[in-house]
Amino acid sequence: MAIMLWLCLCLAAITDEAMASMAATTECVDSRGIMPLVINTWNFSNATQNAWKQLSIGGSALDAVEIGCSTCEREQCDHTVGWGGSPDENGETTLDALIMDGPTHKCGAVAGLRRVKDAISVARRVLDNTQHSLLVGDLATNFAIQMGFKEESLTSEWSLKTHNDWKASKCQPNYWQNVVPDPKDGCGPYKPVKGHVPQNTGQNLVNYENHDTIGMVAIDRNGSLAVGTSTNGLRHKIAGRVGDSPIPGAGGYVDQDVGAAAATGDGDIMLRYLLSYQAVEYMRQGMAPKQAGEETLKRVLKKYPSAMGAIVVVDKNGKYGLKSLNNYFYIKLMGIVLQAPRVLTLSEAFHTVW
Repeated sequence: MAIMLWLCLCLAAITDEAMASMAATTECVDSRGIMPLVINTWNFSNATQNAWKQLSIGGSALDAVEIGCSTCEREQCDHTVGWGGSPDENGETTLDALIMDGPTHKCGAVAGLRRVKDAISVARRVLDNTQHSLLVGDLATNFAIQMGFKEESLTSEWSLKTHNDWKASKCQPNYWQNVVPDPKDGCGPYKPVKGHVPQNTGQNLVNYENHDTIGMVAIDRNGSLAVGTSTNGLRHKIAGRVGDSPIPGAGGYVDQDVGAAAATGDGDIMLRYLLSYQAVEYMRQGMAPKQAGEETLKRVLKKYPSAMGAIVVVDKNGKYGLKSLNNYFYIKLMGIVLQAPRVLTLSEAFHTVW
């Protein structure tokens, strides 16, 4: 079934300043004819613009992705990226982020980051200043403080009210199963029910209102690729839960010899399929980006036909494809694309994706 994918009309979304910066990039094409590109999930246009500004002055794809994702963190995009959004069942907001560099194949990530607002930049420090790939929880916070980041509360008036309203609604919805008391009737604490075997009930509590992730792919004027993600996770999640976003190969993945991908959706399901890695591997086998995205998501639908999710896929030459599950992208405008030396119009973008 063909799915119509909406792209934001970028000409209407770009400031005069950004347009001017793009006009200066007509000589940015590299020797292979590759033009710089920024593409990200959801209609987070300020993030796209700021990443583009970095590319337009000759900045690296890695810097562009960090700047773009950090823009969303500061703006608290949809209350699902950055501080002050998506409280867990204890009322705390924690942050997950990933950044990965194509040329070196190195990555840095943080998961369950507490009391530090700049998740993508802390992830960048993991990449730049350690030989590790992923730091988690309070110890990731300690690392961030050591790197000069400020420790502060991630709670906002919005997150506090959201948590209190959830508690007043008997903690509905929540993500517990096979426990007592019945999680559908009230709050915990819960205890396991012996003898129950976990099953896929088909119930889908994830929707566009209770989670989002910014996933961004960039190509700079040297043809270098980078990918980044940032999120505060699933609203009312069980404390300590981590989804696909900060996991290399799941939330995002890049191979300089092939291309890159970034995913958004039900992170618990998508994590099980390593969607971003799989999409890049399909391109390695010769598939075009749009076909790689489609084949990747077909694997999810076989077992989870009602799953919510989507993926953006870009090859090393700047060709891209966008694919969603169950009309996921109908919900919001998605797929801001900026490419030198021009902005893709809506009609042009329709010819580029399916």
